Amino acid sequence: MRNQRSDFVVVTANWSTELKELAETYGALIQRFGESWERGAGGEMADLFVEDGVFLPGPFDPPLRGREAIREYWKDIPLEQAEISFRYGEIYLAGPWFATEIRCTFRRRRKGEIVDILGALFCETREGKIAEMRLYWHRITR
Repeated sequence: MRNQRSDFVVVTANWSTELKELAETYGALIQRFGESWERGAGGEMADLFVEDGVFLPGPFDPPLRGREAIREYWKDIPLEQAEISFRYGEIYLAGPWFATEIRCTFRRRRKGEIVDILGALFCETREGKIAEMRLYWHRITR
């Protein structure tokens, strides 16, 4: 898992300039998503989505539609989570879509429990932003 911009994506020498640019764009998006989560900046996370973006927080959750609904979902991070660490793996891309493995660890403010989330996210992009994000994850509480 990575959390440093310098090594977030594997670029193959025979990739076209367009693919290399897409890899940079997608890497920057997931980097900003993770940094915003670590800071508890739910509004910044929502701003990474297009205005009519869709967010599925889990495989069985109903989709949240629109940037405001996404902002509402993430607004309580500062109240609920502390000591947040977000990491991600290699980014796999195909046109406007990308996917990566994620790991997020935080402490619950109320109970003090450590929560470790392992999973993957899948995104479709449009105009340099996230049009749809689907999260699939498993949580372990210590």
